[in-house]
Amino acid sequence: MDSLLITLVVVLLILNIVVIFFLVKNKQNKTTNPEQTFKDEFNSFKESFSQSFGHMSKDIAKDMSGALTRVDEKVGVFNKQVETLNKSQDNFSRILAGVKQYGVLAEFSLASLLKDLLPASQYIENIKMKPDETNDTVEFAIKLQDVLVPLDSHWPIEKFKEIDNAYQSKDKEALSEARKDLAAAFRSKAKAVSSKYIAPPKTTDFAIVYAPTEGLFAELSSYRDPKTKELLLEELRTKYKITIAGPNTLSALLQSYHLGFQTLKVQKHATQIYNDLKLISRRFEKHFDGIVDLRKKLEQAMTTTDSFGRDARSIMNTLNSIKDP
Repeated sequence: MDSLLITLVVVLLILNIVVIFFLVKNKQNKTTNPEQTFKDEFNSFKESFSQSFGHMSKDIAKDMSGALTRVDEKVGVFNKQVETLNKSQDNFSRILAGVKQYGVLAEFSLASLLKDLLPASQYIENIKMKPDETNDTVEFAIKLQDVLVPLDSHWPIEKFKEIDNAYQSKDKEALSEARKDLAAAFRSKAKAVSSKYIAPPKTTDFAIVYAPTEGLFAELSSYRDPKTKELLLEELRTKYKITIAGPNTLSALLQSYHLGFQTLKVQKHATQIYNDLKLISRRFEKHFDGIVDLRKKLEQAMTTTDSFGRDARSIMNTLNSIKDP
């Protein structure tokens, strides 16, 4: 910036000298006192140059001050944005720092889903399925008639982030390895859930592992073993009796369970009503049988009464015949 200012001053100075030179030369041809004329022109030039330079300096200083002020403001805004970004990144890193914390977030997501779709009476939280073998507790168990459906969550986000990073960098080899690592993590989880929480007849012969994001579930759903070409979800169902469910899939399952519960309640009520009607029917049958018996007894009494009447009339006739000679 200083070199530019000096250059402008030099250029203006040269231009003014050239103008003065031509003016002086022109007036030398017309005046009889060239020395005095030169002095007058030089003084006029000096005054004009001083004024021009003063105005130019003020304008340049003003422009420079404004430019520097704007630069300072932009730098300040940029620094604030960087600071905010760093704070956000630090907060996100603290939230998502460690497998345990990821698990807590996944469990929280699962709990929210259950609370939204099922009444509290239809599921149990943190229950031991095999207390004689292990102290491990499944996160949730859904009540399905007289048995429980084990339900646990899993979110290996670091492995999932590796897949995203490989996509972004377009590294096919890294992408393949990252997908294998994620599949291996869910195989390990499925094996653990199967061995710890599936315990018929207390539980169903299958369990559910919840994948808390649709992106994660989509990745798991599309993965095939490179050697066998078998889908990962089918492999886990067949080998470990584990069903992987994303948010939408689990919502549909829970709604179907809830509908089944309501249907069972209606069936129980209908059965109770049917049994009550059968009892009433049997009571009416007994009542009608009693009426029939009563009618028979009444008919028998009437027959006996008629017999008594006939006997009484016969006796009266006999007595009347004895009175008359």
